[in-house]
Amino acid sequence: MAVKGTTHLDSRVGDATPPHNATILLADYDASWPTMYLEHEARIRIALGDKARGLWHVGSTSVPGLAAKPLIDIILAVADSSIEDGYVPALEVAGYRLRRREPDWFEHRVLKWLPPLEVNLHVFSAGCTEIERMLAFRDWLRINDADRALYAATKHRLASQVWEYVQNYADAKGEVVEAIIARALSARAQSLI
Repeated sequence: MAVKGTTHLDSRVGDATPPHNATILLADYDASWPTMYLEHEARIRIALGDKARGLWHVGSTSVPGLAAKPLIDIILAVADSSIEDGYVPALEVAGYRLRRREPDWFEHRVLKWLPPLEVNLHVFSAGCTEIERMLAFRDWLRINDADRALYAATKHRLASQVWEYVQNYADAKGEVVEAIIARALSARAQSLI
């Protein structure tokens, strides 16, 4: 769900992402997704111990009833995400691979767990405002039927189009995502979520 501008530096690690050139597969909600998240949470906590300042299941697979790409998105908060030596080696031993480094976007890092169950592990520094935005989005979609329906309809409409890269599909959802986040943050400020 990560929403980004186009001006940040996006440095891929390893092989370049191949073009997708297809529609996006959306799966019906799978009640096993939360359990899959918990398995990865345990694996990450074992690998990092108290270096893991926070772990959260985010993205569409964290919202009951919402169709999603069959990919588990996880946020990991560490003391300083720019200091990769503090967490990347331990996560690599646990089976995750560093795939993206975005120093100009909250020092965001992405590690992947590869198929059969794909996982995107988003790493931010503890206290990063993007964590709050992503959690507010998730929490709001869990309780707000209208915005969950709006997001689902947007996803289905866009998923049916052919996208050169999957990130282009994610970016195309940006306007709707930002509007929902604004409502979610407003509700959070009013203690409604």
